[in-house]
Amino acid sequence: MRFRSRLHRLDKHLFAAVAQARLPGLERVLPPLSRAADNALLWAGVAGTFALSGRRRLRRAATRGLLAVSLASPLVNLAGKQAFGRKRPVADALPMARLLKTPLSASFPSGHSASAAAFATAVALEAPAAVAVPVTALAAAVCFSRVYTGVHYPGDVLAGVAIGVATGLVTRRIWPEAGEAGRARASATAPAFDVDPSGEGLAVAVDPTTDDAAETLRKAFPRAEFVPLDAIDKAGGKALAVAGGDGGVNRGAQAALDHGKPLLVVPTGALGHLAAELGIADAEEAVAAYQAGDLAAVDVGEVAGGVFVNDAGLGIYPSLADRREARQKRIGKWPALLWGMAEVLGRDAKPFDLIVDGVPYRAWLLFVGNCRYGSRGPAPGRRARLEDGVLDIRLMTAARRLPRVRAFGSAVGARLGLSRHYRQWQADTVRVETPSGEVRLARDGATFTAHGPLTFTKRPRSLHVFR
Repeated sequence: MRFRSRLHRLDKHLFAAVAQARLPGLERVLPPLSRAADNALLWAGVAGTFALSGRRRLRRAATRGLLAVSLASPLVNLAGKQAFGRKRPVADALPMARLLKTPLSASFPSGHSASAAAFATAVALEAPAAVAVPVTALAAAVCFSRVYTGVHYPGDVLAGVAIGVATGLVTRRIWPEAGEAGRARASATAPAFDVDPSGEGLAVAVDPTTDDAAETLRKAFPRAEFVPLDAIDKAGGKALAVAGGDGGVNRGAQAALDHGKPLLVVPTGALGHLAAELGIADAEEAVAAYQAGDLAAVDVGEVAGGVFVNDAGLGIYPSLADRREARQKRIGKWPALLWGMAEVLGRDAKPFDLIVDGVPYRAWLLFVGNCRYGSRGPAPGRRARLEDGVLDIRLMTAARRLPRVRAFGSAVGARLGLSRHYRQWQADTVRVETPSGEVRLARDGATFTAHGPLTFTKRPRSLHVFR
């Protein structure tokens, strides 16, 4: 009891010290900032800005931040305040310019501080430091404003911050971090690759549109050999690096397999599924992965004389995938899928006949993924493993009546497991034939005419990649 009384006296002493402080200019800033954080409106606005940015990491930060606030707020207001019932401080010594209207709720713990700390902690788990640091500073300003404006003791704020940080961290149990969610399992090879940190023995192929990544790589690897992307299969050295989208990574993977070299995948902002699933977010992280020298052995698929590291597809899948990828950063994967499907089906798209492992179908698309993908439907999620030894096969067949309308409904029904026009299974080989013997095939985004029959197979753990 004495200890509690001492803490209370210390809290009042600290409050008085802040009340008597004269910090020029803050009277105009902190009271409006504190009011802006009422009901977490400030954090909702920041989250909305992140969501509209089009950047995946910021969209995840916005979602995690609001999730953390939704956990912290009821914990403080419905449990903490009711349990302690502490009275608000008497702020007679504060200048009128700093005073806020005293809330009717209990003082301990501070709800504003809990929400601010929860949002800042959650953002720090997802966003780069250039974003996380300003958000943390803004949250700290909100916390300080609650004492500076006379509505909370410092102890109330500290308790709220502790609750906020805890709930921000708890969101990892509910929704994994981007690195954890994106990093797929892959078996590590031994021994580790012996690298020269300056890039000696490394051949780097860079897409000409990726200036930022190229500059990062040239600074990090001054002794590396830089070659055009279309010349990567002729590059020397004992390791390859490729900076580009999925098509460039496909070329790099083919060259790495042909010459028995490990591959460094460098994300550039273009489509880069493999880099994301290896946990490599940008060029700086790719440099660190190479310099660490750790390798993983991953599967590749093979069809029509070439490999694919992500997926291959027939029918409307190539056009559908292009349209979905172009919009999903702005509006999300499923809205982008439905929009793209409406566009593709509204044109001259027609179902096609094919025979899959001896069974005839009339279909809209056939998707063949390298390893099992998450979620159902024609817009697969990410892979949990990169070396499971299977192909993920998804077939959307055509209905006899109203085929386009039913195809559109099947995209949604497949997600829910309710469409009879959707089939999904796993195998290590699948054989596909078409009546004409000719078909448009997409392989990691590159589309070309292939002559059948086509046999999709696996090359388990054949590609060595830095991670």
